[in-house]
Amino acid sequence: MTDQADLLAQFSNALATRAEAAKNAVVAIRLAHERHMTGMVWRPEIVVASEQSLPRKDDFELIGAGGSALTARMAGRDPATNIAILRLAEPIASPSIAAGEARTGAVALAIGADGMGGASARLGLVNLAGSEWHSSRGGLIDRRIVLDLRLAAREEGGPVFDAAGACLGMSTFGPRGQVIAIPTATIERVVPMLLKDGRVARGWLGVALQAVAVPDALRETAEQSTGLMVMSVVEDGPAAQAGIVAGDIILSVDGTSTHRFRNIARHFGADSIGRKADLRLIRSGRVITVQTTIAERHDA
Repeated sequence: MTDQADLLAQFSNALATRAEAAKNAVVAIRLAHERHMTGMVWRPEIVVASEQSLPRKDDFELIGAGGSALTARMAGRDPATNIAILRLAEPIASPSIAAGEARTGAVALAIGADGMGGASARLGLVNLAGSEWHSSRGGLIDRRIVLDLRLAAREEGGPVFDAAGACLGMSTFGPRGQVIAIPTATIERVVPMLLKDGRVARGWLGVALQAVAVPDALRETAEQSTGLMVMSVVEDGPAAQAGIVAGDIILSVDGTSTHRFRNIARHFGADSIGRKADLRLIRSGRVITVQTTIAERHDA
């Protein structure tokens, strides 16, 4: 029993040491009504945060390690990967971030800012370490990292570490309320683009879509049971210029079925802009193919 108690104490002390060392890795981003969310100190002058929870404004007040008051300006945001960056008015001490490799079943320690210059910690496991995936906005996420732990709203946006202290990514709330991590590799890829342009260029068609069932009479011809109905078309957008109209049911984009939107999201990355795409669709009871040119999206 003594040996087991010693091992448990060592494990507990190691976690406490990791949490204490992570204080310099987080800042509290002040929100309205005395609330806050967490930001991850990426560089001495750059803070990374969860884009979906960050207010749309230019200037922010932050609380750093030890309760220091900081100010920052919005430097870029990308809803498709849920990454936003703030540029600090003055650089601060920044920990060295080493990228970790997520493994299913491994320990995960999620760090948040407590709003007073300290840190909070959540212990759990990596529930799933899957392959790359695309968000509903078309952003490429390098790995699907699902965490088996609770997370308070104020802790979203903090770093997630493995047992060795390497960073698995940034915590956030994903689909269906799951707690996930945006991988460190994704942050490393997106931050330079945000620093350069303030946004990440992606393609679009200029349509609002809704999943629908393919009419029974056309399922054999369509070769699938569902598609994406065009609910509205942006004036002068790529779809409008190609003659696509509300009520069309898109079956595929360049041969990729629209059975799930995420299946076709990969067709609208930065390299898609200016490329021609073949859309197979149902119109007036017929299956036809229309060609359009993908344009850059400007509202992301």
